[in-house]
Amino acid sequence: MELSHINKEGKANMVDVASKPDQTRTARAQGFIRLQKETLSLIADNGLRKGDVLTIAEIAGIQGGKKTNELIPLCHPLMITKMDVKTEIVKDGIRVESFAKCIGKTGIEMETLTAVNVALLTIYDMCKAVDKQMKMDGIELIEKKKEDV
Repeated sequence: MELSHINKEGKANMVDVASKPDQTRTARAQGFIRLQKETLSLIADNGLRKGDVLTIAEIAGIQGGKKTNELIPLCHPLMITKMDVKTEIVKDGIRVESFAKCIGKTGIEMETLTAVNVALLTIYDMCKAVDKQMKMDGIELIEKKKEDV
């Protein structure tokens, strides 16, 4: 198996995608943060001093996804046509799901994964004063598609 981001000398290499055709590319990712019941109640009642946790996390996730190429050194900048982040309070925490779409020469999965991570980190930051037992897990790519334009 050959890694695409390593050159023949074993050094980091940004892949040249110039000769690839433009395609419609989409991806979905998800993640989860486990929270105490009291924390979930505060979030549901909008009772945290920092504000509306779910809305702020969704916006932060969108911003993070759009800045992926600035955070991950070998990611290409993409013309993102859609970035969506949704949060959902579930039994023992919050589930975050992201969706991204672009028309381009390379995939958009890193943007969806970044969006989920930034949203989860935002929830963590906003709740750290009241919940010392938070745990993030289940961060994964759940779908990746490409179609000819």
